[in-house]
Amino acid sequence: MAAFKLSTELPALTAEDVWTALRDCFDPEVKLNLVDLGLVYDVSIEPDPNSTPAFPRQRVKVTMTLTTQQCPASGLIFEQVHNRLASIQQIGKVEVDLVWEPKWTPHKISPAGRKQLGL
Repeated sequence: MAAFKLSTELPALTAEDVWTALRDCFDPEVKLNLVDLGLVYDVSIEPDPNSTPAFPRQRVKVTMTLTTQQCPASGLIFEQVHNRLASIQQIGKVEVDLVWEPKWTPHKISPAGRKQLGL
C-alpha cells in the first residue's frame, strides 16, 4: 500500500490573488472597491526574507494613491488593505506605497466601476 502524505505547502501566491483580495477593500465615501476605483496602481510580490523555510511567506507591496491628498478616509483605507492582505496565509509582510503621480482622476475608474456608480 502506498504511503499517503498530506501536503502542508500553500499554493503559490500570484499577483492576481492580491488584486482579487484588494477588491474586498472599499473607499467608504464612494462605496466602490479600490481596484475598480482605480486607486491601486501596482502589486509586487517577493519572498519574505524574515519567513522560515518551513513556512515560507511572501512580502507584498501595493502601490496606490487616493482620490485627494486630503482624503479623510485614508487611515481606514490603508487599514483595510493591510488587514485584508494580512489575512492571506502566504503573506508575511504588507507594504503600502502611497504615491501622488500619476494623479488619480475619475478616468481611472474601471468600466465595471463606472457601471456600478451609474456613470
